[in-house]
Amino acid sequence: MGSRNSSSGTEPVSLEWVGEQLRTFVDMNPEFETPIERFATWLARDDEDNED
Repeated sequence: MGSRNSSSGTEPVSLEWVGEQLRTFVDMNPEFETPIERFATWLARDDEDNED
């Protein structure tokens, strides 16, 4: 898991791989650090907290 070399887009990737890619992206594009942190916080939220 982890390699995204094929063009089909159907191979599985691990969350660890995604995290590494986001870390690399933010290292190369520091202006995106805050939006990525907000996205990570949103992903980690408890779904029950958002039920209205």
